[in-house]
Amino acid sequence: MRDEIVAAPNLNIFARPADRVRMDNIAQMVNVLQAMILTDGPKMVLTPTYWVHKLYLPFQDATLVPVEFDPGTYHHGDVTLPGVDAVAVRATDGKLYLSLVNLDPARPAAVRLALPDGNVTRATGQVLTAPNVNSVNTFDAPNTVVPVPISGTVAGGSVSVTLPARSVAVIALDR
Repeated sequence: MRDEIVAAPNLNIFARPADRVRMDNIAQMVNVLQAMILTDGPKMVLTPTYWVHKLYLPFQDATLVPVEFDPGTYHHGDVTLPGVDAVAVRATDGKLYLSLVNLDPARPAAVRLALPDGNVTRATGQVLTAPNVNSVNTFDAPNTVVPVPISGTVAGGSVSVTLPARSVAVIALDR
């Protein structure tokens, strides 16, 4: 789970200057630090990093859409960070997608974002979270950290979503 919470904000960092950064990628994919896939002979397991990259597929060749919201704060010792990191894009399929990352390992986060497109009627997607921040997928338990459905409420020109603690969500906003 910790790798997931590192991977997603980094993908968001690269998405923000998309007019200048044309590509980002993961250097090595199999059997390395922060691997997407682990193998052992004929066995294979998909890691949380794999699932983050899969969730972000609509961001490929997409156009950044500015996002304004109150991210709240996350405190750890003397460090204070925004509690939620968010990026929105208009994908090549024409849909608006939101990436929302709750950095707090212990508390859910309620997020409300103003919508640039008033015609949105539905907010659905997938969220990646797990029982604790040290959760991993193993050969014996390959589905400990996998995406599950999430939805938001669309009303009054905004979308509201409650993110589980230590989570990454990608949500499509349908017209």
